[in-house]
Amino acid sequence: MTLHESLDLTHGPTRANRLAPAPLTNTQSHADGTLSDDEYDWLVARAEGGFGLTMTCATYVAREGQARAGQLGISDDRHLPGLTRLADGIRAAGSVSSVQLHHAGRRSDPSVTGVPNVAPFDDPDNDARALTTAEVQQVVEDFVLGAQRAERAGFDGVEIHGAHGYLLCQFLDGRHNHRTDGYGGSLEDRARITFEVLRGIRESTGADFRVGIRLTPQGNGIVLDEGVTVAGWVLESGLVDYVDMSLWDAFMTVDEEGDLLIDAFTSLPRGLTRLGVAGKIRSAQQARWCLSKGADFVDLGRAAIVHHDFPRQAESDHAFAMAPLPVSREHLHAERVSETFVEYLDAGWPDFVGTPA
Repeated sequence: MTLHESLDLTHGPTRANRLAPAPLTNTQSHADGTLSDDEYDWLVARAEGGFGLTMTCATYVAREGQARAGQLGISDDRHLPGLTRLADGIRAAGSVSSVQLHHAGRRSDPSVTGVPNVAPFDDPDNDARALTTAEVQQVVEDFVLGAQRAERAGFDGVEIHGAHGYLLCQFLDGRHNHRTDGYGGSLEDRARITFEVLRGIRESTGADFRVGIRLTPQGNGIVLDEGVTVAGWVLESGLVDYVDMSLWDAFMTVDEEGDLLIDAFTSLPRGLTRLGVAGKIRSAQQARWCLSKGADFVDLGRAAIVHHDFPRQAESDHAFAMAPLPVSREHLHAERVSETFVEYLDAGWPDFVGTPA
């Protein structure tokens, strides 16, 4: 298997290669969640650069689930014109398109949403109250409606954000989620909402619409054994075309014997379901190593920011690697990273943006 071998999945079009930019926060959208020209340019540039799949940032399915200002939305029909434009642009550039559907739960920002935070459980530290059972079911419906909007806009599929301590991940938190209404307590019940979301989307979208999910292996109240178990359930469920494991570090070990985190997931039975990995993959060699370990595709974070055309560069130079950080603002602007996005990178990742001489 090579990075530039095509990738077929059960639903949707063939991906031209095994590379995708990770669904990266960029804070470039308008205040109402509609698409900006900067966000359009940033994503379409990655499609033009040869990525087989081009996915949006985490895109909120309900206003109370918005994590930050400048986040893309899919919670209302007013978002459809911009999303349609984006889907058309990605397709015209030759890439498969997807929207990552997201609800931040207790990690939402009330100063942006204008409403109190919600979560699976009461969390006074984050000013979050527990969702009622009816509200949990509304969250499921919000994800389904978001997927239907993505399909109406012309996207090839969606990815459910079930990672990084956001709402669906919060339900998996065994430390805190002790709900007694079927959505907490046992691991099976803590995972129930995730499967209801996946089943609802699969049943309410077309036969060619692709569905994936991003999961966290551990952390945020999830222990590794449970992370592996949930990933295994999803891989065997027949509800998704792929599972995207956000490993944070695809090369990390998990014990003193040197067992690799990636192996815990690539060794799972998966049938026709594909498995992707992400986490500090910054060179063509590292991406090939992930495939050699059994991954079907890889997501690039920083490397996709620094090089909009990483796939083309890696195809012509098998030793290609991301330019060392920090990189200049001029370099990032040339890679179609807007000044808004540069400011976000500079504030959040101190090593990313170089200081002008």
